[in-house]
Amino acid sequence: MRTMICMINIMILFLVLSVAVLCNRVYAQERAEGRGKQYCLDCHQQKGSEKKFADGSWVATYVNADTFSRSVHGAMDCTVCHQEFVQGHPHRSFRSRVQYQIMASRRCRECHPDGTITSRAIHAALLKKEVLGEAVVCTNCHSAHAITRVVAGNAVNAEEKRCMSCHSREGRMGFVNGEAVPTHVDTTELRGSPHKDVGCSDCHFGFSATEHPVRKFRSEREYRHSSSEICRRCHYDKYSKVAEGVHFALLNIGRLDAPTCVDCHGTHAITSPAKSRLAIVRKCATCHSKVYAVYAKSIHGNALFNEENRDTAICTDCHSSHSIKDTASADFHDYIPDKCSACHSNAAIMGKYGLSTEVVKTYLSDFHGMTLSLYRSETGRRFGPPPAMAVCTDCHGIHDIARVSGADMSAMKGKLLKRCSACHPGATENFPDAWLSHYTPGLRVAPMVYITEKFYRIMLPITVVGILFLVLLDIRRYLKNR
Repeated sequence: MRTMICMINIMILFLVLSVAVLCNRVYAQERAEGRGKQYCLDCHQQKGSEKKFADGSWVATYVNADTFSRSVHGAMDCTVCHQEFVQGHPHRSFRSRVQYQIMASRRCRECHPDGTITSRAIHAALLKKEVLGEAVVCTNCHSAHAITRVVAGNAVNAEEKRCMSCHSREGRMGFVNGEAVPTHVDTTELRGSPHKDVGCSDCHFGFSATEHPVRKFRSEREYRHSSSEICRRCHYDKYSKVAEGVHFALLNIGRLDAPTCVDCHGTHAITSPAKSRLAIVRKCATCHSKVYAVYAKSIHGNALFNEENRDTAICTDCHSSHSIKDTASADFHDYIPDKCSACHSNAAIMGKYGLSTEVVKTYLSDFHGMTLSLYRSETGRRFGPPPAMAVCTDCHGIHDIARVSGADMSAMKGKLLKRCSACHPGATENFPDAWLSHYTPGLRVAPMVYITEKFYRIMLPITVVGILFLVLLDIRRYLKNR
């Protein structure tokens, strides 16, 4: 009897709780439908509220009602995006803030499908990265509740006004070691850069009308390297090349003086390096001042500085812009002829200055070039240290390249003798003259070699034909006497 009474009481309690929960959901739905945003803002308008995640990260749940009402979503109810909150306030668990943001971004894609947003280059670039596995978080650029309309030619006007309310004034950001950088932003420089259609939060993600995190850096260099991570989001192809270069290798061993994206390209006043080849050389000179001084006196540097010649070789032509290799490595040394041939085998460029395009062809066809070509074809199967093979820079110099005629000829011969002696001990002063260099033999250049070559080209076929004729006569006689 007592057991039955207990069971009945439990059933009654269960029914009462079920009815209470159902009524609460109905009441909550009625309130949400009846009061819209204000029902949610009763709680979410309280500053300091936050949602914590399993890994210790968090996201602010505070919503500024005025900012939200002025956003492009200001006329929408909260439940349009937060559909799971229509019938209550469910408890959800996420491993991290990033996981939560990725989930929220999927909701954005329901109204903004890929086909409608790829017209903007920044979106198309991000979607390409998404295919490769990199998550796209919409709120990193557009924020969550302060979303403003993007106007072509002037990105996110409202956001810019909000940021410039502080950053138009002079200020400084300090670091632990006492260094500081200015926080003032010149909008005229920004509008003249390739990023003129990009909003502030497109680069400075994590900053919005409601969030302005305080970050601590030990030094300016540490801050510069952190800022370069921003570039990776849109310029991953360039970033991956930098990761293969010598500068990134220096950074990996703790050399914070290694250059970063902002060191070469700037911050807000970004300009295309291709517009000024002289500017590229001077940018490299900030770290490589000694090399710059030598280059300035060379035939290439003289043409650039004194003649403003756009055809002359500059730093990035030989070392590339991003995937800069260690010049002491075999991978760099073995491909020097390829770099030189980019200009010196171009008939249009060489024709302007009366220079021959035969220099590369003759090098590759002689014993030095043939040895190098064979060695390069054996890459992956070769063992031991690389053999000594003369390439362009061994004879002509590296940054101090001079003319091969006139007053510079004696210096050129001295370099040649020194280089030849490395492989040919006992080489005399006239030893380099035994090599025809890059000249093709002719009646004006090495006439004896030219005549001898022509003689053999004529006599060898005649000799071979004569030998074959004699063999045939011998066979005929043999058959006749048999």
